This record gives sequence, structure tokens and C-alpha cells, in this order.
Amino acid sequence: MRLLPRDESFFDEFEKQGRKTVEGCRAFLAMVETPGSDIPAQAKRISDIEHECDQITHSVVAKLHKTFITPLDRNDIYRLITKMDDIMDLVEAAAERMSLYGIKDSTKEACDLARVLLSSSERVLEAVTGFRDLKHPEVILEKCIEINRLENEADALLRGTLAKLFREEKDPITIMKWKEIYELLETATDRCEDVANIIEGVVVENS
Repeated sequence: MRLLPRDESFFDEFEKQGRKTVEGCRAFLAMVETPGSDIPAQAKRISDIEHECDQITHSVVAKLHKTFITPLDRNDIYRLITKMDDIMDLVEAAAERMSLYGIKDSTKEACDLARVLLSSSERVLEAVTGFRDLKHPEVILEKCIEINRLENEADALLRGTLAKLFREEKDPITIMKWKEIYELLETATDRCEDVANIIEGVVVENS
């Protein structure tokens, strides 16, 4: 079944937001995989991507006020685009902390969490792209299930990471810095799961 009425502009915006989010998550992964003196510049690039995501969100909200008949429930559109925007807000916050705190060396755990987050953002993009055609809702739902699995993986990673951090790191300031960064990354995967839950609801209602 195809959604009626068709308004491709909303789907375009979802996909644009998804692509920008993947770009931002990939940039953050590059930051933690190859840290160094250019971290402020890398953080600035991620901040620029986040601002582009904000602009997309504002565009969608403005369009909601102008569109008489929308292809999805208005509340679903609003919740979906704002939760997607939350992902990049958190990625930007993590990147900003690395820059502000003057972190020069990364950790394996930061890279692991960033990889899971990137994978989750890629599945989000694939899921929202599926809105264009709901003839095969099971494909979209498979992406949502994978996002949920990745969130569980990130949650387990965070627990192990914090345990190791408190066990092995002696400097309390370093502990505080990395704890905050790790938790921001895990929370970003939570937002991906929130997006997946909204998508599942939309698919069930419209297929």
C-alpha cells in the first residue's frame, strides 16, 4: 500500500536529515579514530552539519503549518523530524566536549561506541527511505529491529566502558570528561531507537 496523499517533499526532508545525520556520525567516528591537533576543526565541521540538520527540522515544522493535508499524521511528522534532529545534537555535544576539554588521544571504547552509532544512523536512513513505498513494510521493520539491537549493544558497551574507566583511570578529571562523552554517544543511540519506534508505529498504521 502506498501512503495517500502523496507529498514527496516531506519524504525528501526525512531522507535529507538522515543523510546529514550519517555524515555527522561518520565525521565523529573519524575524529575519535584519528584524534590530534585538528580536533577543533573536526568539531567545527560536525557543528556545521548539526546546524544544517536544524535548518531541515525548521523547514519541516514550517511546512507542517502551511500544508493542509499531510502524507503522515502531523504529530508523527513532528516527532520523527525532531527525534532525528536530537541525534545530531548529541553528536555535536560529544564533539564539542572533546574540543573544549582539549582531548588529544582517543580510546578504543569511544571508537566502538561511535561505530555502533554510525551503524544505527545508517539504518535510520534506510528506514525513512522506505516511507516512499510501503508495499514491503517488513523491510522497514527489519531496519527498526536492527536499530533496537544496536541500542542494546551500545547500552552494554557503555556499562562495560564505564566499569573499565572507573577501574583503571586514576585521574578524576579524566574520568569526568570521558564519562560525559561516552554517555552522550550512548544517548544518541537511544534517540535512534526513539526514531525507530516512531517509524514502526507509522508503518503499522499505514500498511
